Amino acid sequence: MLVTKPSISLALPSVSLPNPNLNAGRATPFASSRPRGLSVSASSSVAPQPAAAALNRVGMLSEALPFIQRFKGKTVVVKYGGAAMKSPELQASVIRDLVLLSCVGLRLVLVHGGGPEINSVLHRFGVEPQFRNGLRVTDAATMEVVEMVLAGKVNKHLVSLVCLAGATAVGLCGKDARLLTARPSPDAAQLGFVGEVARVDPSVLHPIIASGHIPVIATVAADEAGQAYNINADTAAGEIGAEKLLLIIDVSGILADRDDPGSLVKEINVAGVRRMVDEGKVGGGMIPKVECCVRALAQGVRTASIIDGRVPHSLLLEILTDEGTGTMITG
Repeated sequence: MLVTKPSISLALPSVSLPNPNLNAGRATPFASSRPRGLSVSASSSVAPQPAAAALNRVGMLSEALPFIQRFKGKTVVVKYGGAAMKSPELQASVIRDLVLLSCVGLRLVLVHGGGPEINSVLHRFGVEPQFRNGLRVTDAATMEVVEMVLAGKVNKHLVSLVCLAGATAVGLCGKDARLLTARPSPDAAQLGFVGEVARVDPSVLHPIIASGHIPVIATVAADEAGQAYNINADTAAGEIGAEKLLLIIDVSGILADRDDPGSLVKEINVAGVRRMVDEGKVGGGMIPKVECCVRALAQGVRTASIIDGRVPHSLLLEILTDEGTGTMITG
C-alpha cells in the first residue's frame, strides 16, 4: 500500500512592520520621535511588532510542539552516511540538527558508515574497492583499513563535531562492551570478513544516554573468537532497539520507478516494500537498507524512514513535520 504523507501549513498571519525611516535624521538618541505640533495620547500608542523573520521562526517552533511531545524521551536511532558525510556543509547541518533534537528531549543514538573515507584510503594503498549486492567485499587487508577508518578517524571526527555543536558524545564501536557480536555472513566465501549481527547488548548505551550524552557507533564488531568483521551500518542500526529508525542516505528514497526521480514513494508498508523487492523495483545498495528497516519493524521499532541526506535539515523535516524528504516504512 502506497500512502502520501499529509502536509501541514506553516503559514503565518501577515504582520505590519514599523517604518524604519520614521526617525531618520534625528540628531541625538534622546530627540523626540513625535512630529512637532501633534498631540499624541496614550490610548493611541501602538505596541511595537516583532520582525517577520522572528515571527516566522517562533511560529514554526510552535507548530513543532506536537512532534516534540511525541518523541520526547523516546530513543531514535539515526544511521548517518552517504553524501551528507562527504559535504562539510551538510555534515555540519546534520550534526546541528542532531544536537537540537537532543536538546528538546530525544534520546539519540548515531550509527555511522564511512564508505567514501574507506574508499579513499584503499585507493591510496592501490586497492580497488569491490561490492556485491551493495555490500563491501572485505578481505583481511581491507578489514584493517575498515577498522582503522571507521572506529578511528570517522568516529572520533563525528564525536568532535557533536561536542563543537554544544552537546557531548561518546564514541564506540561494536567491540566495546560487546555492544555488537558478529558472525560471518552466509556469503562469506564471496564477501570475506563481512559480518552479520549475531547478538546485541545495548546495556552500555543506557548510562551514556541517561547522562545526556549521544552514543556515536562505528559498526566494526568481533565474533566470539575475537575476529573483527565489517558490519553494514544500515544493518547494525536496524538491530538497536528504538522508537524510530532513520537512515540518512544520498538518494531520494524508494522510487516507484527507479529511472524517475519524481516517483518517490512517501509511505509504504512491509508487504508493499517486499513486493517491490520481488519485482526488482528495489535493488543494489537499497536492498540492505529496506531489509534492515523490515527487520527493525519486526523487532518493535514503530516506524523506519529512509531520508535524503542531500536535503538541508532533512532530519528535522522528518522528525518535526509531516513533510519528510524520503520514504517511511510502517509495519
